[in-house]
Amino acid sequence: MNALKITGKYLDQPILINKFAKSVPAILAVGGGICCANEINKAPKNSRKKTAIRTLTTLSATILSALAAPKITNKLFKNSDEIPKTLKEIIRNNRGTIGNYLQTHRIDNTTETILNKAKTKILKYKELKTLYKKIGKTEDGKKLLNELIPEPENIDSKEIFSEIGRLSVFGLIPVLGGIIGGIIGDKLTTKDWKSKIPDKIKEGSYQYLANIFLCNIGAGGALAILEKCNIHSKSARAIGMVGGIVTTGIIGGSALANYIGQKVINPLLHQKQQKGNLFAERKPEPLDISLHTDDIATVAVMSGLKWIEPALPIMYSISGYRAGIGYRNGDKSSK
Repeated sequence: MNALKITGKYLDQPILINKFAKSVPAILAVGGGICCANEINKAPKNSRKKTAIRTLTTLSATILSALAAPKITNKLFKNSDEIPKTLKEIIRNNRGTIGNYLQTHRIDNTTETILNKAKTKILKYKELKTLYKKIGKTEDGKKLLNELIPEPENIDSKEIFSEIGRLSVFGLIPVLGGIIGGIIGDKLTTKDWKSKIPDKIKEGSYQYLANIFLCNIGAGGALAILEKCNIHSKSARAIGMVGGIVTTGIIGGSALANYIGQKVINPLLHQKQQKGNLFAERKPEPLDISLHTDDIATVAVMSGLKWIEPALPIMYSISGYRAGIGYRNGDKSSK
């Protein structure tokens, strides 16, 4: 087994995924605390209290909605199988599976020690590599290892657009949460809070369309084409989905989001329309490109990998927070 596949197996260990999922709320809380402290530190001394209230409200709403997103989407799309098993269930299953194997197979002491460790603990990369080298070439060994760490499942064409829908709703929830939190924060601290709503809606549409929805469409569309061409190679599917993301999301997403902001949202909210320059209010920048790491998550999820799913609330929270503060980086005078 090659190094890349062993790395995937290492990350897909159910015990590792379970422990990481449990740590996500703490990661978001610490990250939110650092962000809030940074914003307060940057603010003038006479407005730090208001900044603290506004930032904390926006972050709290974003984080809470991001944490609620998995449960909401699983309920809407009836994906009860996506809900991770408890740690006790995983350990019980591991003990039974490994125990049965050890009773019926003779193996060396090193392999037995690693398998006994796998009952209750996360295996190291080298330990997994040893297992696949020692027993991964036999039918019973493969069966055991696939029971302990299930193989990624390639979703078929019937499931593609359901998965696109699920991931798109997943990403929408933190963005909406950020906007609502941002509006509440402004209302608590600013008299002209209503004037800030259009920027939040436009940034929310930018984040959602450019960084989430259209990238999901691009990845799913590429996957559907590959499925129709009867291409099932995981590497080919991953490359195809990245190509779809680049075409629809990174290249066209920001332009479409800005067009909708100027031609649809501005007139609805009685805002001045910009003429000529599509990127007058919002230009793509390095952080926007880095936000497309969540599209790698889309590729991973659609490819059947499990390890990335618990990280989605963290990735989508960045978009939610930027929507909540109504982030705009263009010419303010053009608004």
